[in-house]
Amino acid sequence: MTQKGVAVSCMGSLPVSMYFGSKFNTNVAAVVPEKEEYLPAVWCYCSSDQYHNEVRKVDSKLNVTNATLAKVPFELKYWTKIAEEKYPYGIPQPHSDDPTQWFFHGHPCASVVWDEETKTTAVGELRQDDTVLQVAVARLLGYQWPAELDKDMELAPEMRQVMLKNADFDGLVDDDGIVCIPAIRGEMNAVKRVEAILQKAYGTTWSNSVEAKLLKAVKSTSIDDWLRDKFFEQHCKLFQHRPFIWQIWDGLKDGFSALVNYHKLDYKGLERLIYTYLDDWISTQKRGIADNIDGADIRLSAAENLKVQLEAILEGEALPGKPGLDIFVRWKPLAEQPIGWNPDLNDGVRLNIRPFMYAQDMGKKGAGVLRAAPNIHWKKDRGTDVASAPWFHLGAEYGGKEGDRINDHHLSLAEKRKAREEANE
Repeated sequence: MTQKGVAVSCMGSLPVSMYFGSKFNTNVAAVVPEKEEYLPAVWCYCSSDQYHNEVRKVDSKLNVTNATLAKVPFELKYWTKIAEEKYPYGIPQPHSDDPTQWFFHGHPCASVVWDEETKTTAVGELRQDDTVLQVAVARLLGYQWPAELDKDMELAPEMRQVMLKNADFDGLVDDDGIVCIPAIRGEMNAVKRVEAILQKAYGTTWSNSVEAKLLKAVKSTSIDDWLRDKFFEQHCKLFQHRPFIWQIWDGLKDGFSALVNYHKLDYKGLERLIYTYLDDWISTQKRGIADNIDGADIRLSAAENLKVQLEAILEGEALPGKPGLDIFVRWKPLAEQPIGWNPDLNDGVRLNIRPFMYAQDMGKKGAGVLRAAPNIHWKKDRGTDVASAPWFHLGAEYGGKEGDRINDHHLSLAEKRKAREEANE
């Protein structure tokens, strides 16, 4: 039997995508035809409104069972004819200009589209939508999409063609995943670096008019204002409040502000942010005070306050009036809990971002040292843990019951170190 089929979400409007035999969880079901030649017909049916309506006649609940998805009438001849008309050269391979998708090509402005006239995928016109600037920043910070890193991922050939163009940005990509918005350490400021990415992406079509359209799309008047005031909030919204580019700042419009690639922000990365970039900014403000530059004293105070918060996150320790600025992962035993800022990317943004949001608010309430507050909480998760779970008894400490999946728990460095030492012994 073929492993190709249609992956159907068991929730809501039952959205579908192609299925290529990979593992999936219980929120998804795979509809796999007995013969691969039936796949175009099955795809056309499952992706139609008719399929959704027929399933909902059988089960109107928000979530349906996987068995329900097959309890609907299917006329093979009819849908084969539809498929032949719609896809005479076969079902198009995955393609997308949506940066929230794993198989996004990663180019700031290129596009791969379905050409209704030729009934094939094709390289489309350069985009000027509100995602262009977001992707340009991600490229600058060294982020790559999963499709760029997986040579075996099934993609439309035009997607690979567009990906080859991403090599044009190699000399412009930041080497450590930290880009300061003001000019620091002799590096160009972030505005000029983003502009360089855009110029390379658009080539000879880049112009003031294109820049104006991009800024209009993100409701801003300049790239500088957008980076400082709107980028991070829009980034959080676009990527479902699981940001992978973080904006860390000191609360001042003309103060220290840096964009960091979360995937590169390990312990040494945070050290570099504090003791290389932020310390350089602090030194500049001290010289400014000596030279009687207006506002240098205010910028110095704000930067030094930010440094205190970041050092506490680095060590994972509490500050006066604040819970521990630590990472807590409820599925890991005490001896395996991170000590200080040593995140495991597999634990996810939701858990790892907590110290940065629990630090003293630099600006927006609840955002900590971040420019805006992602819509993230650490309330207990649904369901109940099994008795063997490492924090099975924790719920009772928070007024609940055993097995409650508590996330907003804090551990001291002493507790973690003692547990790790005992485990090593």
